[in-house]
Amino acid sequence: MWEDFKAFVMRGNVLDLAVGVIIGTAFGKIVSSLVEDIIMPIIGLIIGGIDLTRLELMVGYVGIKYGVFAQSVLDFLIITTSLFIFIKFISNIRKKEPDAAAEEEPAAPTQEELLTEIRDLLKERTTNL
Repeated sequence: MWEDFKAFVMRGNVLDLAVGVIIGTAFGKIVSSLVEDIIMPIIGLIIGGIDLTRLELMVGYVGIKYGVFAQSVLDFLIITTSLFIFIKFISNIRKKEPDAAAEEEPAAPTQEELLTEIRDLLKERTTNL
């Protein structure tokens, strides 16, 4: 069982996935900070200094915090837009990278190979005379 587990963990896909999760988590923190600390204060200023998270509707003794929901929806839209732009950017970079295997031209014959071909052609010619 240990060998199976070790083989599973050492497969390339699992390691790639782990790296992707770690990078995604770090990127998520960056985007969340961008939304909470930069974009939302600017939006708050534009809409008159209103903090969306403090908006609530009192129904009896219960407060329905629709502002928190609106903030979460706005965060989601901004984060997904940022991820879309980031993924689009990475995809464009990958498309622009030349494929090394496709561009590689066949190697020119060496001097020895050319001389061998000439010798063989000369032998063939003399035997046909």
